[in-house]
Amino acid sequence: MAGAFTIGNVVLSKHEPAYFDNAALLRHEERHSWQYFCLLGLPMLPLYGVGAVVSFLLTGDPASRNPFERLADLKEGGYVERPIQPIGKTVTQAFSVLRSRPKGP
Repeated sequence: MAGAFTIGNVVLSKHEPAYFDNAALLRHEERHSWQYFCLLGLPMLPLYGVGAVVSFLLTGDPASRNPFERLADLKEGGYVERPIQPIGKTVTQAFSVLRSRPKGP
């Protein structure tokens, strides 16, 4: 795992340190760290997961309606806001992605 370091902060990521040269992305990730702090740490993880599932069901995207991503600023995090769509369309899209995955080793 590559890490990007600044004074007082540590970021663990699969990305190389140059990925974090984007100031907007750093602001976005800092907002997540404050969310984690305000929720006393670990409770954020299942709450974020619920937000991602609800967002996916509403838009087909785990970030668009996730309150954690919205409060951290979708655009600065590199996300696009997707419109709410009928749940049937979301389910159809999800299954078409699963069917189109290559099979085998």
